[in-house]
Amino acid sequence: MPVFKWVGVGPQGQTIRGEMEAGSRQAVITRLRTQRIKPTMDRVKEKGKGLDREISLSLGNPVKQHDIVIFTRQFATMIDAGLPLVQCLDILANQSDNKVLRKTIRNVKEEVEAGSTFAAALKKHPKVFSDLYANMVAAGEVGGILDTILNRLATYMEKIVRLKSKIKGAMIYPACIMGAAVLVTGILLVYVIPVFAELFQSFGQALPAPTQFVINLSNATIAYFWYIIAGAVGATTALVMASRTDRGRYLLDRFSLRIPVFGDLIRKSAIARFARTLGTLVSSGVPILDALTITGRTAGNKIVEHAIYATRTSISEGKTIAEPLTASKVFPPMVCQMIAVGETTGALDQMLQKIADFYEDEVDNAVANLTALMEPMVILFLGTVIGGLVISMYLPIFKLGSVLG
Repeated sequence: MPVFKWVGVGPQGQTIRGEMEAGSRQAVITRLRTQRIKPTMDRVKEKGKGLDREISLSLGNPVKQHDIVIFTRQFATMIDAGLPLVQCLDILANQSDNKVLRKTIRNVKEEVEAGSTFAAALKKHPKVFSDLYANMVAAGEVGGILDTILNRLATYMEKIVRLKSKIKGAMIYPACIMGAAVLVTGILLVYVIPVFAELFQSFGQALPAPTQFVINLSNATIAYFWYIIAGAVGATTALVMASRTDRGRYLLDRFSLRIPVFGDLIRKSAIARFARTLGTLVSSGVPILDALTITGRTAGNKIVEHAIYATRTSISEGKTIAEPLTASKVFPPMVCQMIAVGETTGALDQMLQKIADFYEDEVDNAVANLTALMEPMVILFLGTVIGGLVISMYLPIFKLGSVLG
């Protein structure tokens, strides 16, 4: 069946464009009118004909979290307005700019038309819609509050994306500085210092200890340059391969939690994510055991994940949530106490959301403090490394000047 590209005016006067599979151009126009969209006649054209032929250089166009958030927000608005589920999916598929998401939504629509539930159709596309997404949608379908659940999902994803970006921002700055320092140091050792070394040989005198050390370091770097590169590549490859195994990921995550300054930031972000995910699932009506399973999968840290799974096992044996969390020693006492109060009062979801809000604020403050602390540390680091190399090279010149004077 051919695909038609179209442009039209929506119910509220907004310009809408998209694509639609249909037997003919007139069928597209008729279907758009049933969706309360007024098509622009000269803009309804069969895709791939004449100048409208699409040339795609994309190799897979992955679906970003931002695309899912927009889809979820629009879907919630349409459901709240009373539009049928299949019609919502058809409109959103035609409006999506992301080819992978557009194809996925169309597949979901076809499965729903064939009699599948919306949640079951989403579960068939785990690379686009996560377990958390599908389970919350299932709870919304059962409870008849799908629009509310979709809005919660969009809010949750926005906060998680914001939290991730803050952590990445805090990590990227020192990594870039360290990379620049290593690059500059390598250039000095390989290209600049050998020139000075040839000059100093003509002096015929013993060089100061710092200068001789730097020259020896330069000679070693040049002699073993490719071994150093191979070692760095090998170490990086080993870390990447280790991170893909459960045991290696566990050890790396445990080490990351013990890194000074950064470890505390990673721990706070993991707690915020745990509380936000579990609170959102519980408030949406997902059973607690299923909610803990999903939360463990999305924890992002193996240490926290193991603690959550241990909690799930304990709960299945009749214990409370707070007891195993306290025994894990991963979560601070304050978090365990607040969860215990939430269980006792029957307001666990509200308490988890408060914990998430608190630790997200803590992450904000930690990132701000880290950024402020990094500036003097970077200046000190660069001054020590680069400045030390430069001064070491000029010491013989200063010594020669004092002798001639």
